[in-house]
Amino acid sequence: MRGPVGIEAMNVFGGMAYLDVRELCDHRGLDMPRFENLLMQEKTVALPYEDPVTFAVNAAKPVVDALSAEDRARIEMVITCTESGIDFGKSLSTYLHRYLDLPSNCRLFEIKQACYSGTAGLQMAVNFVLSHTSPGAKALVVTTDISRFALADAAAVQEWAYSEPSSGAGATAMLVSDTPHILALDAGAYGNHAFEVMDTCRPGPDTEAGDADLSLMAYLDCCAGAFEDYARRVEGADFRETFSQLCFHTPFGGMVKGAHRHLMRKLYKTPPAEIAQDFETRLGPSLAYGKRVGNTAGGSVYVALAGTIDTVELSQPQRIGLFSYGSGCCSEFFSGVVSPEGKTRLQAMGISRALDERYRLSIAEYEKLLTGKEVVRFGTRNAELDRQVIPGAWPTAGKGDRLVLDSVVDYHRNYSWI
Repeated sequence: MRGPVGIEAMNVFGGMAYLDVRELCDHRGLDMPRFENLLMQEKTVALPYEDPVTFAVNAAKPVVDALSAEDRARIEMVITCTESGIDFGKSLSTYLHRYLDLPSNCRLFEIKQACYSGTAGLQMAVNFVLSHTSPGAKALVVTTDISRFALADAAAVQEWAYSEPSSGAGATAMLVSDTPHILALDAGAYGNHAFEVMDTCRPGPDTEAGDADLSLMAYLDCCAGAFEDYARRVEGADFRETFSQLCFHTPFGGMVKGAHRHLMRKLYKTPPAEIAQDFETRLGPSLAYGKRVGNTAGGSVYVALAGTIDTVELSQPQRIGLFSYGSGCCSEFFSGVVSPEGKTRLQAMGISRALDERYRLSIAEYEKLLTGKEVVRFGTRNAELDRQVIPGAWPTAGKGDRLVLDSVVDYHRNYSWI
């Protein structure tokens, strides 16, 4: 008999520094009405001593630290989900295992499937728990991605266009178990839609390429196709009536708005005013954190989930529909139930407070980072990190619970707590 399964605990880490994206758009001379369609306010900017490992560990540490010694010992799988890997062979999960001091009997590995990676990791963890091959075991699933624009990588700033303001950084950590306090998944309730398309890709370690219009079309096709497959599997599923809230993969809010509009028109021929109201009610809350960190790739749908749980009124359990998309492409629509207990537990993580405490970069400081001189790129053999590259961003009184990159020695990354 199938028991409960889902997310027991969860956290989002939005880095140590951010940029006001309206200031950036003014500075770049971008079209403001088009900028406003992004539905963005801030974007996390990774500092040189922050990398996918530090983001991942800093997201997961509060989750792991809150466990009893007995529960911590039951973490038997660590999955990192990223398209910002730092080695073609060595997994980020090995660093998480070390710096989170997890048990040695862990299965460690990494998933790369564009922005779908987080959902691939979550579903793999869910099926591990459901298999009962190790009853009571838990899995730690961490999504971690950073975008680092560098002047040296672009022929002109203008080529970045509107992807620069929306490209962010962040990590989500999800503890998956048979005690799903945060989100109880509807096991077996899912729909997939996939096909080969060259919408966006990373053909080299520091190179991104893509077709924005093609990516939008693929996203819209997948949203409709994945829900259609979900409805085929789940008797009586109705996009408008079944889900109290919705969380979509969020490259930027305007893309989510377009996908929601597409489905409401396709399924119900809903008039514009009703579509707008439904978006504000069922998807508006999901943008609470995404509009502050930018596109976090594999983690963006879970950043949306955290924003929804933290901001909506939850006096009783509510079913949430989630749509995950990854370029190239693969997508999934699935669902789960959140409860007042889940809201209380998630709010204890203080996600909003941590975002408020980030350092606000000036345009001059941001452009200094764009030179890329201090960035430890993929394949770097040796490096020493300058903690004072942006003096104001370095914490003056650390608590010893934030991981940063110190150096790279013969390709091995060394980290320390501050």
